[in-house]
Amino acid sequence: MLARKSIIPEEYVLARIAAENLRKPRIRDRPRKARFIAKNGACNLAHKNIREQGRFLQDIFTTLVDLKWRHTLVIFTMSFLCSWLLFAMMWWLVAFAHGDMDPSTEKLRTARSTPCVTCVRSFTSAFLFSIEVQVTIGFGGRMMTEECPLAITVLILQNIVGLIINAVMLGCIFMKTAQAHRRAETLIFSRQAVIAVRNGKLCFMFRVGDLRKSMIISASVRIQVVRKTTTPEGEVIPIHQVDIPVDNPIESNNIFLVAPLIICHVIDKRSPLYDISASDLALQDLELIVILEGVVETTGITTQARTSYVAEEILWGHRFVPIVTEEEGVYAVDYSKFGNTVKVAAPRCSARELDEKPSILIQTLQKSELSHQNSLRKRNSMRRNNSIRRSNSMRRTNSSLIVPKVQFITPEGSQSASET
Repeated sequence: MLARKSIIPEEYVLARIAAENLRKPRIRDRPRKARFIAKNGACNLAHKNIREQGRFLQDIFTTLVDLKWRHTLVIFTMSFLCSWLLFAMMWWLVAFAHGDMDPSTEKLRTARSTPCVTCVRSFTSAFLFSIEVQVTIGFGGRMMTEECPLAITVLILQNIVGLIINAVMLGCIFMKTAQAHRRAETLIFSRQAVIAVRNGKLCFMFRVGDLRKSMIISASVRIQVVRKTTTPEGEVIPIHQVDIPVDNPIESNNIFLVAPLIICHVIDKRSPLYDISASDLALQDLELIVILEGVVETTGITTQARTSYVAEEILWGHRFVPIVTEEEGVYAVDYSKFGNTVKVAAPRCSARELDEKPSILIQTLQKSELSHQNSLRKRNSMRRNNSIRRSNSMRRTNSSLIVPKVQFITPEGSQSASET
C-alpha cells in the first residue's frame, strides 16, 4: 500500500518481504498415517488383484449376506422373476406340445381330449399359472389335469425349486437384519483416550458404554497396538499387532457392562507404551485398537464392537469426568458428558523414567497442590473483591434512593420572619 503511493520504494518493500520469509522457519506437517480401524469400527483395508474369484461362489450364502442391501433386493426380485419366467416357458411348451394352443381344433370340446392345464392358451396365461403354482395362490380358473405326466413332473420340479429359493432368500434376509454388527451400533466408545496417574502408575484409559437396557453377556475387552516395525534382519512388517493387557480385578477378565466403564491399561514393562513420554507421543506412528466382544442377551448372537485411537486422539494428563450419579434411589447416567475430560496433574516423562525416579511423581503432585492452592487463593480474593464491589455499589444505590428533606415556607412564616 505504501509502495503504491510512492512513499516507500518498491525495491525496499520486496527486499523486506523476502527477508521476513527467510526468517520464518517453514515447518512441514508430518504426513498423517492411514488408520487401520476407523472410529466406527470399519476396517480400512482394500483387497486388490484377487485372481480366484470363484471362491466367493463356493460360499454363496455368505456372499449374499455380505452384499449391500440394494444388491440383495435385486437378487431377491430377479430370482423369483427368472424362476416364474422359466417355468412359464416350460408350461407353454407342454401346452403347445399337447396341442392346447391351437384354437382351430375341436379337441377341447370332446371328452377324450382333455388339456394338460385348463385355460392356458397363451404365454401370458402360462406365466400367470406359473406364479399361481409357485406362490400357491390358486384363483380357480387354471388347474392341472391328469392328462399329461410331463406336466405333473414340471409341477413337482417347480415346487421344489420354489421352496429352495424361498429358504435361501428368506434366510439371507433374516441374517442381514439380525447381523451382529447391528447390535454394535449401540456400543459406544469415547472419542478420545487419556493417559493419567492411577494408583501411582501411568495408565492408558478410555470409556465404553452400552445405550440399550438389554445387556451384553460375558463382555470382554481386548487392546492391540498396531504399528510399523522393522526386524533386526531388515524385514519390514507394515501391520505389527501386539496385545496389551487390560487391568481388570476380575479373574475371568469379563466386565459387567450395565453402566459406562473406564477401561484401564497400566503402562508397565510389558506395555509398548513403556518408553513413550508426552513429547514423544505426538511423533509416534501407532494405533491402539480396542475390541469389545460379547453375547447379545436377546438373540444369543456374538457381537463385536471396534474402534481405534491414534496418537492425536490420546490426551496426556487428562481424566474422564464422572457421569453416574444416584438420584432418588436410582443410578442415572448423563451421556452428554460421556467423552468429557478434565486436566489433572501427571508427569510428562515416560513410565520407565517414572519407575526409575519415583520422586518425579511426588514433585508433580506437590506442584499441582501448590498451583491448586494458589488458584483457590485467587478465587477467594476475586470473590472478596467482587463482594466488596457489590456492597459499595449497593450503598451508592441506596444513597441515591434516599429522598432529601424539603422545607416548605408559608407566606405567613415569611412575614413573621421579616417582622422579627
